[in-house]
Amino acid sequence: MSFEKDDQVVLNDEHSEFDGETGTVTQTMESMFGDVTYTVSFEDGQETGVPEDDLEAADEDDEDDE
Repeated sequence: MSFEKDDQVVLNDEHSEFDGETGTVTQTMESMFGDVTYTVSFEDGQETGVPEDDLEAADEDDEDDE
């Protein structure tokens, strides 16, 4: 599944301080090899270069209404 800007996603990366948190995709980047990575913003920061395999779509119940 690919994601687009402003999509709500959950990060699944045990090496990240944001593991398990819901964030918003702020940027997508495609390498010359066709791999897509994402920049995801969270309440307390952001994670860059996130591969698609480390993301899953957030449930609507998980979204924070601001």
